[in-house]
Amino acid sequence: MDVIIRRARARDVREIQRLIEAYADDRILLSKAPVALYEDVPEFLVAERTIDGRIVGCGAVHVMWEDLAELRTIAVDPSCRGQKIGYRIVSELLNEARELGVARVFVLTFQTAFFGSFGFSEIDGTPVSPPVYEELLRSYDEGVAEFLDLERVKPNTLGNTRMLLHLR
Repeated sequence: MDVIIRRARARDVREIQRLIEAYADDRILLSKAPVALYEDVPEFLVAERTIDGRIVGCGAVHVMWEDLAELRTIAVDPSCRGQKIGYRIVSELLNEARELGVARVFVLTFQTAFFGSFGFSEIDGTPVSPPVYEELLRSYDEGVAEFLDLERVKPNTLGNTRMLLHLR
């Protein structure tokens, strides 16, 4: 299947939400309110099927600190799995992270083998210094709260694995 990976547009939000919801019932991804997705459009890339323009994959890179970003909300249409779409999205997101100048990329995932193929390693805890941790506490972003493993988000956490990649 031919797809192009491109920057998301506001009109793609409904399709991004459809992709997220395909995994939310199984608690692989957390549902996101449309307003949060519209706010995050600049962080997203989408995979668009060339034959009909359908969005069949998505993912975002979110800068958390000067040297750290998170890959988040990576989803591929279940009918398109196994066609390397997720691999292409993650590859492009890692390129975006490099262009943004971060040295490390973090992910919370159930797909440890997939992310391991990119060089991500499992970690314990939060890979930031105490002063940075204190600064990140000021963020209103729920993903940052999950990254910090804050008590207020524990009822919504999915039990996934923390992984980190040092970019070259």
